[in-house]
Amino acid sequence: MGAGHGHGHAGATHRWRLVSSFLMVAAFFGVELVVGILSGSLALISDAGHMAADVVALGAALVATKIASRPDATGRRTYGSYRAEIFASGFTVLIMLGVAVYVIFEAFARRGGDVDVAAGPMLIVGAIGLLINIVSILLLRGGAKDSLNVKGAYYEVVADAAGSVGVIGAGVLVALTGDSWWDTVIALAIGIFVAVRAVILGRQVLAVLGQHVPEGMVIGQVADDLTAIEGVADVHDLHAWTLTSGMNVATAHLVLVDTADAQAVLTSAQKLLREQHRVEHATLQVESSPTEECVERAW
Repeated sequence: MGAGHGHGHAGATHRWRLVSSFLMVAAFFGVELVVGILSGSLALISDAGHMAADVVALGAALVATKIASRPDATGRRTYGSYRAEIFASGFTVLIMLGVAVYVIFEAFARRGGDVDVAAGPMLIVGAIGLLINIVSILLLRGGAKDSLNVKGAYYEVVADAAGSVGVIGAGVLVALTGDSWWDTVIALAIGIFVAVRAVILGRQVLAVLGQHVPEGMVIGQVADDLTAIEGVADVHDLHAWTLTSGMNVATAHLVLVDTADAQAVLTSAQKLLREQHRVEHATLQVESSPTEECVERAW
């Protein structure tokens, strides 16, 4: 018995983007952390922490795309391992929230304290970090619309770019005013920004794991379109969800009129779902009338 199906997926297509960004970010992380500690800049340390989150998140995304593209040899994963990419996105959310909580906590802990901050190193490292983030953003943007996994990495890098801008801004303000308080304020702003981005991505991840109707799909419209197919009298037990980014699936029971050609109806229904509702894999059952099991089932 064939246990699974071979489908292409968006994450594997954009794997090279993840690899390039991972190498650049990982190379820069150590430099930023060391300079942040030596300069005493919380903004720089917070950005380095976020950069570390980037390294882990990009690494997890790379591992996930590798796992997702691996064929199932157990016979137990009939949908393959595509959900690995969604789990990696969820892991990215947790990392982003962790970094945000740490930065916000440290910012409040420094309140009222007098901390010496070296503005020069902040400006130099912040500028280098921003350049690396911009290159990574340009790389990942091409795959962010197709893969939630790449989108998670993209959000991480966008948030880190904002952090680099914050570091540069903090360095300028500290240099102009001599007041290290600006470093703490910018760090707090970075933490809040990261937390907001994490919540947005987290909601998308939970929607996929909760098997919600795919984003942009109106399930009532899908039912109406299927019912409008010649030979279909009614549609019930309609379910649609996202397996992983770019892979929507659906199941439905189609009640046919007596004169309907079942094979023609199935072909038309699958074409409609694929072309109008972005459902590449649909499992459809045709019936002459609803069975007792269909009537009694409540889900």
